[in-house]
Amino acid sequence: MNRIFSGMQPTRQLHLGNYLGALRNWVELQNTYECIFCVVDLHALTIDQDPEVLRNNIREVTAAYIAAGIDPEKNILFNQSFVSAHSELGWILSCHTPLGWLNRMTQFKEKAGKQKDMANLGLYSYPVLMAADILLYKATHVPVGEDQKQHLELSRDIAGAFNRRYETEFFPLPEPQILGEATRVMSLRDGTKKMSKSDESEYSRINMTDDADTIATKIRKAKTDPEPLPDSVADLEKRPEADNLVTIYAALAGQTREQIVQQFAGSQFSGFKAALVDLSVAKLAPMTTRMKELLADKGEIDRLLRKGGERAQAIAEKNLNDVKDIIGLLRP
Repeated sequence: MNRIFSGMQPTRQLHLGNYLGALRNWVELQNTYECIFCVVDLHALTIDQDPEVLRNNIREVTAAYIAAGIDPEKNILFNQSFVSAHSELGWILSCHTPLGWLNRMTQFKEKAGKQKDMANLGLYSYPVLMAADILLYKATHVPVGEDQKQHLELSRDIAGAFNRRYETEFFPLPEPQILGEATRVMSLRDGTKKMSKSDESEYSRINMTDDADTIATKIRKAKTDPEPLPDSVADLEKRPEADNLVTIYAALAGQTREQIVQQFAGSQFSGFKAALVDLSVAKLAPMTTRMKELLADKGEIDRLLRKGGERAQAIAEKNLNDVKDIIGLLRP
């Protein structure tokens, strides 16, 4: 069976974009792939973290995975730092990665901005650790959002360079999987910007911890325009806020945007938002309730992470030892 690897950072709260763009698809993938799902806590260290908040965020992301439908018994679910082989392979692969490849990574330029010289090394080398995360388990497929496609391409380049250097086919070249109607969910306050954990406005996103009343309020306050809904997707795409809400509805309903446009063409946004509130609450509120139940027992979450980490470690140590043998490191 082909193997999936994917993960999310425990930085702030997960939101609707994380669910529709990733988590929901992971739930489907676990039925047809061998899946390894990780809370990538080492990646979270590229920005300053409060230790206690970070620990809580790791547990909260784990709870979100499970509440969304990830089965920790069927799949391997763990936090990245539990398996030290991630860091060790990251160093080995960094020694096989030309600086020119990293200099092309647009996400570093966006996040570092004009303070590039003050950015930490981890932010710059983040894509190499991401490659190590994937290649450590010889993952064949990686579900990614559009913003991570470039990093996955780098993972493929690094795997290929390693294989050529040592005349081996040890690492598979992982294939990207971009799935679902809502691969890129936009802000509820600005349809031209991606929904983000870091947006200052709580009304820009629906958090996975929001209760039914909060979800309803945020949707009702979501930015729209005064025109009724159009009768074609082509016209919809000219109106970013309208397009975003229709995309969210389509994703939650398991339908296409074309179907939703046909259903609501000519409707005022007040009526459409009421329907979106009902659908969103029905789909998301049960997950919020389940997350609260899970987070009430931190010891159980820690137990599940430890069990998953031990399963991941067994795979990782074997593959890392094989890498050491290939490159000539002595293992007395």
